[in-house]
Amino acid sequence: MFIIKNMLENYTKLENGVIKQDVVNIIEYTKEYIVDSYNSYGELGCRMGNLRLGYLIGSLGKVPNSILDVGYGNGDFLKVCSSIIPKCYGNDISGYETPAGVEFVENITKDFYDVITFFDVLEHFEDISFVKDLKCDYVFISVPWCHYNSDEWFESWKHRRPNEHLYHFDKESLECFMKEQGFEVVNTSNLEDSIRKPVDGNKNILSAIFKKTQK
Repeated sequence: MFIIKNMLENYTKLENGVIKQDVVNIIEYTKEYIVDSYNSYGELGCRMGNLRLGYLIGSLGKVPNSILDVGYGNGDFLKVCSSIIPKCYGNDISGYETPAGVEFVENITKDFYDVITFFDVLEHFEDISFVKDLKCDYVFISVPWCHYNSDEWFESWKHRRPNEHLYHFDKESLECFMKEQGFEVVNTSNLEDSIRKPVDGNKNILSAIFKKTQK
């Protein structure tokens, strides 16, 4: 890894372009904190779930047989999935119960799933090297789209969130990271911006689907 000169203090840009917070005092993810943030979307949560599922099925050209949603929050996406995907699973640290018909999974790297999803989740992990151990055909990720225009921009960026968002990606760095983990990009999009509106003229949310190449 290397450090960008003049980068904001306590952040390092890795060789793959991913920006990482160096010293971390990670926040406590309570049930109220996680679920309330998802519930704040209200009816848009269901719309978001349909948008994501439509993008996934359109990209794959089929309905997957099984899906694991990591960090499912209040379960809006899994509720949509369970109406069409035969086997639905979820993992979340909040303790919020999974929707009806969805099985909770403790170890996300143990079993195989056609698709594993990480919506606004990957950036919260202290160590993201576990991605290489995922057993699946596809991974679907959404993360805040980091446009590191300057230290001033990054310092005031609403998605920086020290001790909560520990990694930051743009399109190129996310693709590079996933390639290192054994996945090739299928496609990328900022489709969620139709709901989660950008406020500074930049693309707000990066969505990407990857296919596993190393099994």
